[in-house]
Amino acid sequence: MELLPMLLLFGLLGAMMYFMSRRQRRAAQAQQELQSSLGVGDRVMTTSGLYGTIVSADDTTIDLEIAPGVETTWLRAAVREKVSDDVDVEEVYEDEVEDVAEVEPRQAEIAPPLEHGKQKS
Repeated sequence: MELLPMLLLFGLLGAMMYFMSRRQRRAAQAQQELQSSLGVGDRVMTTSGLYGTIVSADDTTIDLEIAPGVETTWLRAAVREKVSDDVDVEEVYEDEVEDVAEVEPRQAEIAPPLEHGKQKS
């Protein structure tokens, strides 16, 4: 009778491990397919959030144009996703700058100094 709960527990743990590893394998396969499908002219976002256009590629690296005339070299593994061409990165940036400009500066509040060694009365 003590063997049945143990078998159920091990079966449940085994099933959980199987499904978790299966999900990880699918994610790794999808990432591998993305990296192998990258080509010149693709708009991409890196894992650090940098947007750019691929201007050249080889087996392990890609060159991204991140601004007109500014190219940087990245490992293919650093590409997080392809970005559709209808995303205007400059427009997103301008919106963020406007949001920051609307924030009014606040004056910092300074706490009074602590008085050490004095007895409270």
